[in-house]
Amino acid sequence: MRLFLHKVLHWEYWPFQIVYIPIYFQWAWYALRCRTIFFFNAANPGFRNGGFINESKKDIYDLLPEGSYPKTLWFPERTAMDFIQESLADNDLRFPLIAKPDMGLRGSAVRKIENKNELAAYAETACFDYLLQELIPYENEVGIFYIRYPHETKGRITGIVAKEFLSVTGDGAATLRTLLARDPRHEMQLPVLEKEYGAALDEVLPAGEKKVVVPYGNHCRGAKFTDVSHWKTPELEAAIDAVCSKVDGFYFGRMDLMYYSLEELQKGRQFQLVELNGAGSEPTHIYDPRHSLFFAWKELSRHIRHMYRISVENHRKGVPYLTHREGMVEYREHNHRNRLLAEFTV
Repeated sequence: MRLFLHKVLHWEYWPFQIVYIPIYFQWAWYALRCRTIFFFNAANPGFRNGGFINESKKDIYDLLPEGSYPKTLWFPERTAMDFIQESLADNDLRFPLIAKPDMGLRGSAVRKIENKNELAAYAETACFDYLLQELIPYENEVGIFYIRYPHETKGRITGIVAKEFLSVTGDGAATLRTLLARDPRHEMQLPVLEKEYGAALDEVLPAGEKKVVVPYGNHCRGAKFTDVSHWKTPELEAAIDAVCSKVDGFYFGRMDLMYYSLEELQKGRQFQLVELNGAGSEPTHIYDPRHSLFFAWKELSRHIRHMYRISVENHRKGVPYLTHREGMVEYREHNHRNRLLAEFTV
């Protein structure tokens, strides 16, 4: 009952189908004008489906400037462990690693891999193509929303979100499980964490010791989001634009990146991309608990308006929209894949 009330009273936990109700009407109006609900693919012609559904992370990494993201290897499902180990050695990739689906959503099936045994278990269980990526040596993560109209030479930042990973601090007596249960945000993750960590949740942390339980900046994996759009500086905006403007066919989306310190970030230095997301990106600064649902609707509407206008401009330059038939095929494939990822356990 406590968790139920917490979800009801905090809109950030509501199903997106409810949160997006007013936005559906805006989308419907744009769809009527474009004569297809799948107009979004024209927002980013360089990404499959504009980066809204079924986009490949590997394909997007391949478009990024070299050195802007961590060393990453792609493997098809059921790749032999011997080949994986050989590839890691050839590319000087060492544990710990991050494993994630090539086509994923909201942190599903993302795991931190500490050793050979964990890697073997992931590779054997994965029913999807996946990436193995070196761990970025920075502790802080932000999501930066970026837009640039096709006729513009420079883009701009429209929102920044800071991400606080799900973590607990020990008291010398309580287990990880007990510590997690003390915070509703964390307690909601317990069913997933039970499957992932099992008996490891019985560990007792020494007093004062902090442990990051989920090292991924995903809201649905328990991360707390804070709106820090005021962190934007001319230097940061120029640095982000320098990366994004080199990505062929990219105009609208959010980059998630790790950074060394706020001071360096605001100078546009010492950061690495975790991912670049396209038309399916949310302006995730809306999920700051301080923001009202009305603020969220305003920001969602503003960003979808940008996406629509960018799509229309690209369409006028010859970029086709997805037809209804093409879009429905992609949509069904997207839903099927996400069901598989939601059921994934190692």
